[in-house]
Amino acid sequence: MIVVMRIGASEADIADVIEAIEKEGGKAYVDRGVERVVIGVRTDRHDLSPDAFRMLHGVEDVIRVSKPYKMASREFHPSDTVFTVRGVTFGGKQVVIIAGPCSVESEEQIMAAARAAKAAGAHVLRGGAFKPRSSPYSFQGLGEKGLLLLAEAGRETGLPVITEVMHPRHIDLVAAYADILQVGARNMQNFDLLKELALLHKPIMLKRGMAASLEELLLSAEYILAGGYGEIILCERGIRTFETATRNTLDISAVPVIKSLSHLPVAIDPSHAAGTAQYVPSLSLAAIAAGADALMVEMHPDPATAKSDGLQSLTPQAFADMVVQCRRVAEAIGRSIL
Repeated sequence: MIVVMRIGASEADIADVIEAIEKEGGKAYVDRGVERVVIGVRTDRHDLSPDAFRMLHGVEDVIRVSKPYKMASREFHPSDTVFTVRGVTFGGKQVVIIAGPCSVESEEQIMAAARAAKAAGAHVLRGGAFKPRSSPYSFQGLGEKGLLLLAEAGRETGLPVITEVMHPRHIDLVAAYADILQVGARNMQNFDLLKELALLHKPIMLKRGMAASLEELLLSAEYILAGGYGEIILCERGIRTFETATRNTLDISAVPVIKSLSHLPVAIDPSHAAGTAQYVPSLSLAAIAAGADALMVEMHPDPATAKSDGLQSLTPQAFADMVVQCRRVAEAIGRSIL
């Protein structure tokens, strides 16, 4: 449930409500809006009545959260979640550009990609060290060596880095090198992994499963939020439909729908949706126009030699050209790409 404070409620009133929530065995989450304060109540008690808080001084109303994903819902947290990772802000007016190769292949390759990403205006460097592949014979990543190379490229360019974590036993290793941990589409409903990540208290990008509904995506985010951590980016990366012209079908409507339902920032991965590099710029522009908070784009110094996802990877020049276009669209809707 949420406790809506009256406009002008004092700090003492707010403190009394928090104390009452904790006395009833709940946990309070304070959301300070422009005009009023809303306090979310997380509790395992099903018998807790809203009347327990309605009579407290400064309280205007108490509302039960109707959505199955309580803490991820905008009812629970009316204002947008905004957080910063090494100087890069997610959820604010700036659109964040994440770029880099699908996989870290060598020191030369990831350094070249990082320098090109930085020069074109990217804010975060991506690169996979542990790669979930459909075939067991495909390149699976360099493991810890890949993490080390990615972190070095990030340090040289000053870019925060994001990479995928696939198994609970890899969490501490990946977290030692990465600034943001990515949960891939195949692991969206790996609930044991999500529970362990919540304990880490490090930013997480949660990708939508290829056959998952938006409610299922938000319920997966709820596992992390319920574990006590809230710096989550939800990522739409295309879903499976009957259409075969692209690798997946980008659900562009996911951006406004998620934003109406949840306070969490939303990213778009146009590369995995398209499967072909020529469509990535158009999908990126559409994502920004729809209100996406971030783009996650695959870019490789030489896509023809890439060990994974070369067909959908932009060249450095194509990526640089795309960022220029993205900047124009962002400015047209009152946002920015610095």
